[in-house]
Amino acid sequence: MRSRPGMAWRLAAVLLLAGCGPLAADAAEPIPSSEELEARGAVIGEVRVLVGDVFDTSIPGEDAWLYRTANKLHINTKEPVIRDQLLFKPGQPYRDRLVRETERILRSNNYLYDASIEPVAYDGTTVDLEVRTRDVWTLNPGVSFSRKGGENAIGASIQEDNLLGTGRKLNFEWNSDVDRESYGVSYFDPHFGHSFNRFGVSYEDADDGSTKLLQFERPFYALDVRRAGGIHLVDNERNDARYVLGDKVGEFLHRAEYYELYGGLSRGLRDGWVRRWTYGFTYDRDHFELDPLEPPGGPLPPDRELAYPWIGLDLVEDSFQERVNQDQILRTEDVLVGMRASLRLGYSAEAFGADRDAIIASAHVQDGADLGPARSVFGSLSASGRIEDGQLVNGLLGAEGRFYWQTSTYSKFFASVSGAAVEQLDPELQLTLGGDNGLRGYPLRYQAGTARALLTLEQRYYTRWYPFRLFHVGAAAFFDMGRTWGTDVTGAGSAGLLKDVGFGLRLGSSRSSFGNVLHLDVAFPLDGDRDIDSVQFLVTTKGSF
Repeated sequence: MRSRPGMAWRLAAVLLLAGCGPLAADAAEPIPSSEELEARGAVIGEVRVLVGDVFDTSIPGEDAWLYRTANKLHINTKEPVIRDQLLFKPGQPYRDRLVRETERILRSNNYLYDASIEPVAYDGTTVDLEVRTRDVWTLNPGVSFSRKGGENAIGASIQEDNLLGTGRKLNFEWNSDVDRESYGVSYFDPHFGHSFNRFGVSYEDADDGSTKLLQFERPFYALDVRRAGGIHLVDNERNDARYVLGDKVGEFLHRAEYYELYGGLSRGLRDGWVRRWTYGFTYDRDHFELDPLEPPGGPLPPDRELAYPWIGLDLVEDSFQERVNQDQILRTEDVLVGMRASLRLGYSAEAFGADRDAIIASAHVQDGADLGPARSVFGSLSASGRIEDGQLVNGLLGAEGRFYWQTSTYSKFFASVSGAAVEQLDPELQLTLGGDNGLRGYPLRYQAGTARALLTLEQRYYTRWYPFRLFHVGAAAFFDMGRTWGTDVTGAGSAGLLKDVGFGLRLGSSRSSFGNVLHLDVAFPLDGDRDIDSVQFLVTTKGSF
């Protein structure tokens, strides 16, 4: 029997579409994992950069005129700015470590909300990569308000954190707080000359003096960077205040000059560790005068002039993890779950222009570890000071421990304990404890002494509430307990053990570069003087929950 015309062709087409028989095409090979790409010796081909708008109008909740208008008014980050920060180039071997480190570098920019880099095509030899970032709103013309320790701080500014999409920052601001009223202008370029060079300059004119700053440096911006160097120049005039039980008891004039030139060398990343040697010269001068309108509240600090060469050593362990809801709200965080340590040693001498001979040293070490799938602990220890005539001067020893326990999908328990002790602290300084540094139910700088300790327990809650698609909302219930010991330069003693309880809201900004988490807290002091308000209201912006 004869087949009808075209039957064979139709049969072949059916077999082809069905993906079977000798005419079926081979299925496209999936892109291998990062480990497989490295093992196969894949070479980087095309690198595509996609910069996302502040609002994604393809999402139904953000497809509104307000969000579209905001996108039109915002100038997105320029593609070359992103490319200048990539640690890899087309034609180089694919290395997943460099890809993930580049993500961390991009996420460290406050004008970007997030960054990801993924392979999108692989032909057996060449792998194409796609770099995706998302901008945030970086223009801030407006006012600011914060309240902590019973004191208000207000300000007004015109601030741009991503000037014309270049990553540069320009800021004009006015601020008024418990210490001073000031006007300032600043400019900072983190990618000076289309590189990782940083250039910054600022000037502030206050009712008690002025501050001028200039910096230019090329830092160790990545683990495998071999050289670094820079210069920092700071000239500052201000009035320093002394406090007892949250009240100002004295004030004096302080002129400070700080100039530093440094360089650095490294052999790069070796066996999971980075060792960096730094060296430089520092000039540090402090001059003090009585304020004719204010008592000093204690002895007037003597003038001090230090000039010293120094050498330093830094160690970094390559042990980073990407986490969500660690110290932010629904934001990718790059957490070092490993060790970082630094040591710096210098010698000040009259031959270098100093007014005294002194050994100047500082050290810092931090480490972290996972205690299980939902628990982790982090700790740090720091020490600094000078040795003059065989005695420790301006000695400071500090330690902190932090514990995180993910108790459910939407809750986390957090605990921290910290402490510090000083030895012959420079008399212009005070070791204080109050509403401005952790004891939320009390006035700022409420206690002072030669040692302090603070315990914080906090139950954190995360919600799905996303009002106006601008803020992720969280909440916290907390308990603080702390005290100081010893007598400080004002002659005041410790007020004993102080405790407070409270609760508050947390608003995690997902669209703005100005402050990551807004804290709205209500705290109740459980101890202390009767003059303390029974309720403390705090409004602060912090870098963490």
